[in-house]
Amino acid sequence: MNQYNDFERVKEEFDAADLNRKVQLYVTAEGLSQDQYKDLLKMFPVNELYLLEDALQ
Repeated sequence: MNQYNDFERVKEEFDAADLNRKVQLYVTAEGLSQDQYKDLLKMFPVNELYLLEDALQ
């Protein structure tokens, strides 16, 4: 499986996940490009970004 397919799988799981799982997926994802992280970030609820910030610290 290539990197594009791997990212598409992560993206699909991220989209369907609850908020806690989204945080977990975002902070544990490895090998993503900056643009791929941005794509996931666009799918994260803006009013909950503090959860992601806390997890990344």
